[in-house]
Amino acid sequence: MSRAERIADMKNDVVAWRRDLHTHPELLYDVVRTAGVVADRLRSFGADEVVTGIGRTGVVGLIRGKIRGKDAGPVIGLRADMDALPIEEETNLPYRSATPGIMHACGHDGHTAMLLGAARYLAETRDFAGTAVVIFQPAEEGGAGAKAMLDDGLLDRFGIQEVYGMHNMPGMVPGSFAIRPGAMLAAADRFRIVIEGKGSHAAHPHEGIDSVVAASHLVLALQTVVARNVDPLKNAVVSVTTVNGGDAFNVLPQRVTLTGTVRTLDPAVRDLCEARLTALARSIPAALGATAEVEFWRGYPVTMNNPDATRFAADVARSISSTGAVDTGIQPIMGAEDFSFMLEQRPGAFIFIGNGDSAGLHHPRYNFNDEIVTAGIAYWTSLVEERCAVQV
Repeated sequence: MSRAERIADMKNDVVAWRRDLHTHPELLYDVVRTAGVVADRLRSFGADEVVTGIGRTGVVGLIRGKIRGKDAGPVIGLRADMDALPIEEETNLPYRSATPGIMHACGHDGHTAMLLGAARYLAETRDFAGTAVVIFQPAEEGGAGAKAMLDDGLLDRFGIQEVYGMHNMPGMVPGSFAIRPGAMLAAADRFRIVIEGKGSHAAHPHEGIDSVVAASHLVLALQTVVARNVDPLKNAVVSVTTVNGGDAFNVLPQRVTLTGTVRTLDPAVRDLCEARLTALARSIPAALGATAEVEFWRGYPVTMNNPDATRFAADVARSISSTGAVDTGIQPIMGAEDFSFMLEQRPGAFIFIGNGDSAGLHHPRYNFNDEIVTAGIAYWTSLVEERCAVQV
């Protein structure tokens, strides 16, 4: 039986797994049920090892190919994320979320199901030399679960030499693929600026120091970071997303708090944005008589695809795509991914698979397209078999 036939035969099972996960979403590291389902299925497939509790609730499965021993071949990591989002689902699907306020609005249910399908196929066939390490990660949505797994020794413990990730993308043709070498997704950082003025009656502004005016000047000044400090040929975003201060129409508040995000694709630009934001946040309020406390937190780094791994991944995707549609010139996206932590430590690549005409990621009406599960499984299995080809 061919790979395509085997994968087609398991499609209904994989879709059922995906819909079960969709009905029972879990947040961040609290993916206890999901991790239990994943571990049980890996054991039932006959994985050589199944290890739980990596990065608190992550699951790792090892599947060894036909040729084993010292010169058995590469050890390849394949990663899927398991967590959902704190969003109230607005679909009428028969398998809609059964947990109020939580839904799989980013397709991690589909990512997990596709990698489980690949694990089942690889465990049944073992038509490769080396080891496939299937990685099921918690807390991608803001919890840095990838880093937690790395901190628990993921790569060294299992001898992983290369690592690959995949994410669905609404708006792309179902089952098509997109990838690029270098920066694929942005670094995502956060900031909080607390401006301290002097509260007073709004009818007597001369008796106070207006923190609202200082905050307003600062919000506008922060727009100059990208417009006037960053090289126009490079990418950056500085966005103030919340402004909080005061609760009465006739009082100048003592303080105003600004929060926001910075997105960059280049480490030097990241440093520049942090430095300029900090300098402006301290100087603009000071010029108006106020003070400012600045906090800047570095989050996920740039998702940086290795050029050689990207070429290989694109070739694999092209070989299994029904249309051969692989966009290798996709523009970088200013969203972020914690798979970036893994790519900082091992060569590898992150690829998009088309989800079709669905609602966007993180939308309450989003739904993963079950018709793409066969393409996703084919990509994972072909990647392992090609990279770990048995020499005859």
